[in-house]
Order: sequence, then C-alpha cells, then structure tokens
Amino acid sequence: MSELLVLYKSKYGSTKKYARWIQEETGCDVFPVEAYKNGDFSGYTTVIFAGGVYAGSIAGLSTLKRNLRRLSGKYVAVLAVGATPFDEKSFEQLKTQNRRGLPAGIPVFYARGAYDEKRMSLKDRTLCRMLKKSLAGKEPSQLEHWMQALVQAGDTPMDWTDPEELAPLLKYLKEPERALR
Repeated sequence: MSELLVLYKSKYGSTKKYARWIQEETGCDVFPVEAYKNGDFSGYTTVIFAGGVYAGSIAGLSTLKRNLRRLSGKYVAVLAVGATPFDEKSFEQLKTQNRRGLPAGIPVFYARGAYDEKRMSLKDRTLCRMLKKSLAGKEPSQLEHWMQALVQAGDTPMDWTDPEELAPLLKYLKEPERALR
C-alpha cells in the first residue's frame, strides 16, 4: 500500500488518464470514487480527489465532503480536469464555486482534458451543441474564455491531455510543508 491515494471520477476518460499518470509517477494507489465506498483512509497520508469539470462543477467532490472527518490529519488536494484551456479568472471562479463546504486550505489544481462529442452522452452532446449554436453569431471578444474554447473545438475530437499538466500537483506532493487538512 502506498501512502498516497488518488480517487477519481471520470465520465469520458481524461481524469482517469491523469490518475494513471500520477500513479506512474508516484506509485500511488488509484481507484474510481465509485469503487472506494468503504472510506478507509487510515493507511494514507495524502488523498487526491480528481474529477472532471461538468457545467462548472468538479465531479466526485461530494465524496470528499462526505469524508471530511475521516480525512482529518491527512494531506488532501483536488485535481479538476476540464476541456477549456487554463485561465486564471475562470479557475478562480471554479475554485470558489466548488469549495463550498470544504476547508479553505485544500489546494485545487487544474489539468486540461479532452472534447469529443461522439463519446458524449446524448444529453451532454445536445447541451454542448445548443450552447455552441447560441454562441455561433457572437464576436469572439464578447465570449468568455471557456466559450471561445467550445466554439474553437467545433465538431472535431480534441485531446489536450498531457502529463506535463500535472507538474504543479506533483511539485505539491514533494513539498514537506504542505498544509494538513
């Protein structure tokens, strides 16, 4: 058993890919959130919750919130994986929106994922297409960062996953002065 645990919630595969890259780099234990129902964190010093970003919410954070007491005294971090390129303003909004109910000291990291309408559920594909249609006639300068990325992706499958996106998280894992939860 490793001292590091990564729990992930991945709808289309990008978050799972990042979880596996963290495992390759650190030798950590990796489980999908759904498979880790027992909530036994006793053998771990650090727990990372990784989740895809869907409509501004980081998937899997409800598991973190339910287990806050069990995670007392552990190092805890969140990895958000989204299709849009990193943008400081959007990232701050994402953190603010998703930190409700979480202790302030839990760091949140971001990695860019993928976008492929063919792999999406009918609901997700329909929502994305409706949104793109509503944005089609607008000037790019009027669009928020994430809206521009959605329009630019078009119908072409895109995969922006890159192990280098994990550099800030991996650096955090090596810091001896991390804040305990």
